[in-house]
Amino acid sequence: MATLSFSPLKPNTLFSSFLFPSKNLSSRPIIYTLPHRNTPPLTFSAAKRPPAASATNSSSSVTVETVSPENDANSTVFVIRARNRTGLLQVITRVFNILGLSVEKATVDFEEDYFVMTFFVTDSRGNKIDDQKSLESINKALIDAIDGDDDAALSVAPPDRGVVVRKPRLDFGERKGQAERMLGLMDVFLKNDPISLQKDILHHVEYTVARSRFSFDDFEAYQALAHSVRDRLIERWHDTLIHFKKEDPKRVYFLSLEFLMGRSLSNIVINLGIRDQFADALSQLGFDFEVLAEQEGDACLGNGGLARLSACQMDSLATLDYPAVGYGLRYQYGLFRQVIVDGFQHEQPDYWLNFGNPWEIERVHITYPVKFYGTVTDEFLNGEKCKVWVPGEMVEAVAYDNPIPGYGTRNTINLRLWAAKPSDQHDMESFNTGDYVDAVVNRQRAESISSILYPDDRSYQGKELRLKQQYFFVSASVQDIFRRFKDTHKKFDEFPEKVALQLNDTHPSLAIAEVMRVLLDEEHLSWHRAWDIICKIFSFTTHTVSPEGLEKIPVDLLGNLLPRHLQIIYDINFNFVEELKKMIGLDYDRLTRMSIVEEGAVKNIRMANLSVICSHTVNGVSRLHSELLRTKLFKDFYDLWPHKFQYKTNGVTQRRWIVVSNPSLCALISKWLGTEAWIRDIDLLIGLRDYATNAELHQEWKMVKKVNKIRLAEYIEAMSGLKVSLDAMFDVQTKRIHEYKRQLLNILGIIHRYDCIKNMDKNDRKKVVPRVCIIGGKAAPGYEIAKKIIKLCHVVAERINNDNDIGDLLKLVFIPDYNVSVAEMVIPGADLSQHLSTAGHEASGTGSMKFLMNGCLLLATADGSTIEMVEEIGQDNMFLFGAKAHEVVALRKKGPTLKVPLQFSRVVRMIRDGHFGFEDYFKSLCDKIEGTSDYFLLGADFMSYLEAQAAADKAFVDEERWTKMSILSAAGSGRFSSDRTIQEYAENTWDIQPCRCPF
Repeated sequence: MATLSFSPLKPNTLFSSFLFPSKNLSSRPIIYTLPHRNTPPLTFSAAKRPPAASATNSSSSVTVETVSPENDANSTVFVIRARNRTGLLQVITRVFNILGLSVEKATVDFEEDYFVMTFFVTDSRGNKIDDQKSLESINKALIDAIDGDDDAALSVAPPDRGVVVRKPRLDFGERKGQAERMLGLMDVFLKNDPISLQKDILHHVEYTVARSRFSFDDFEAYQALAHSVRDRLIERWHDTLIHFKKEDPKRVYFLSLEFLMGRSLSNIVINLGIRDQFADALSQLGFDFEVLAEQEGDACLGNGGLARLSACQMDSLATLDYPAVGYGLRYQYGLFRQVIVDGFQHEQPDYWLNFGNPWEIERVHITYPVKFYGTVTDEFLNGEKCKVWVPGEMVEAVAYDNPIPGYGTRNTINLRLWAAKPSDQHDMESFNTGDYVDAVVNRQRAESISSILYPDDRSYQGKELRLKQQYFFVSASVQDIFRRFKDTHKKFDEFPEKVALQLNDTHPSLAIAEVMRVLLDEEHLSWHRAWDIICKIFSFTTHTVSPEGLEKIPVDLLGNLLPRHLQIIYDINFNFVEELKKMIGLDYDRLTRMSIVEEGAVKNIRMANLSVICSHTVNGVSRLHSELLRTKLFKDFYDLWPHKFQYKTNGVTQRRWIVVSNPSLCALISKWLGTEAWIRDIDLLIGLRDYATNAELHQEWKMVKKVNKIRLAEYIEAMSGLKVSLDAMFDVQTKRIHEYKRQLLNILGIIHRYDCIKNMDKNDRKKVVPRVCIIGGKAAPGYEIAKKIIKLCHVVAERINNDNDIGDLLKLVFIPDYNVSVAEMVIPGADLSQHLSTAGHEASGTGSMKFLMNGCLLLATADGSTIEMVEEIGQDNMFLFGAKAHEVVALRKKGPTLKVPLQFSRVVRMIRDGHFGFEDYFKSLCDKIEGTSDYFLLGADFMSYLEAQAAADKAFVDEERWTKMSILSAAGSGRFSSDRTIQEYAENTWDIQPCRCPF
């Protein structure tokens, strides 16, 4: 028996040209025809065969060897040893057929969970294959096909989903021609010259959009453009997945219940490096790329900073070549659309999928059952008692893949979102018994799991749906992770060497109990081995700063919906408390605080405690936040495990927030740095400091800002009918409406400014710095105080904007339905950005980073990541105000003795007395900020806030100084890139290495 050695092949035969065309096919998928009807039947044998000594793929269990048979001189024998999976025999026979070979006879032996298959093969003329290079090529093709991308094992449709009609066997000439045609089709990547792009776009107009190529509108052109881009995106995506499969690196699985992706087209073409080519091709067809990009809807599958952070981190993971998979939910309705009627917020469903999503790939063959309710029973397996969960309800999780391309690399990673569908079996039972109504109700109940982002959880039904969402997403993701690991690995001792699980806040923390359940109940590991794995694979990032914000699940609810998981959590807690007693003794107060189970009138499971106990690393999202975790939120745990606690200051991706949203600034930066390398290595931005006083740069910098302000002013006029002055300072505060973010402080400052201008004489008004104050953000549907803040903003705007005495000196604009796409227009046009959270309440604050990158000056409290920004750009280039975090507690204790400035009392009185109308409606809002009720210290910080605003006015009139501060702000923003954040996670938390897909 001879074993072939695998050496690099030269593309000089039919087989080798199939494997190695002009582009690198080492990571390309191979397309095969179906097996021929007259392929001989396989003979199955129960005989055991020892493992063959042969050439083996380094990352899998696939082995192919060529044997010289003693009793068959006319055949070449291929012996293939591979782990069993559905469709494996079809894959192998397809390889033989596409290479023009005939399978004369085949046998299959079983060796544990492996197939050992023997194929007697001849060439198309019935002769033995003895050419060495051809044999090596065939072996290589078999290994590549069997060891394909991660989802190859699931790529065979169930036999009941259609009938395959196979073509009759072709003769040698036809087969050779077929193979050569396929080679030609696979020979190169899709081309990016204008003619090729135009052909692809028109092809999709006619065959994907189903419109005449001589008559189609902007939206149809966008659809065709998006599918053309997607074709090129999928090429890289396939290559990356196959490369990861072959290299078998340790991967990070990023679990997040929210991904605020926004629009994808512009970001994708820039990361692929083909934006200009598509723009040129479209212009020759009579279309403008920017106009078509505006046709795309936002994918608002998240609420705020945490969700946008997840999107930025996926971009950075791809760009830095890290092997990663993101998991989340494919909500049918994204975050609600905010509609303002008479100044009041109204919520409407966000039908973001109504016109399709060209960037997702539905994987109908990748589904997993997710179980709910039921009971847990004891059964014996091999003489040992084990737990068996008998569910009362089951739904299916269907995968939708979203390729995420990196910049300056071929790597394109996967964001897999799950949609809930009813179990086919349950539906069929209902239909078969004639219970059609029950079948429809079951379908609606299943699909509701992935329908709504943030269901109202004030009721029991809302809490149950929220918990269902969390477990549904966790269960499907964990099954997918285990399936991927088991495709190439057999020993679970290797699991921590290949898997890192990142919990993005506590929403996915049920993954801990789910992984434990799978290891115990399905893989039958001992508790000790399973617990050891759990503690090595999980890392946890919390975005919370107060105990009230930590997630808790009622025990009754969890026990009803997930009875086995409640048992496991109780067992984890019991073992933890027993070990804790040995370390700290019977300190019952501390034991109670650290327990996962919270006793009380309503018994709860503390998901944050579970996450901290079971994770090897607990991350804060800024230095200040980390300090709060160590000294307040998780102090007991920090005293026990100080080595667990780290921080990685959040970041945002410069590809989205400069290159996509501010192309003029991008071009200017590249010009002055003499390179575009900063787009991938943002630390190079610091080079702008060398030109901070350069008069030529100042002139160009101001021109870029003016262009962006013109664009924003046009949007404001189109949206509200209000014309604003370009000479005014564009003063922006855009974020979720919340008391701690203190939009109300901003409005009170605007009222004070208005009151001052009204009481000035004409000569003094000439000295006033004109301002356009822009506020945007959504209030949670049940958050009444936040909704009143929005209404107050509108009534104040109506008074100011229609006061002829004020004119262009002050305007107030509320931007409705603020989202990622609107942010891409607002942020580049902003002169000043306000970040007003009460110190100690903002975990990080990524919004300020986006403004900073765009050269916008910040007016902010010393909260979250702002403290680190001061270190990077200097306090002289920011406008800081307000109490520090360590001063907040003392100020609150002063309560009624705390004196507030007269200016604050006056503006609150103006609201209370109905100066802007709606006196009764705003009474509760005023009550919230006066006396002992002023929890967020608006009165205490008001005077300092006015002083910071005056400093901003003074700086703005000095154009040279303001422009220098703006340049230095952008130059110092490199530290706040998500690239840096992800690199720190990779090195210090996940222990993963880059795995770059070759070009």
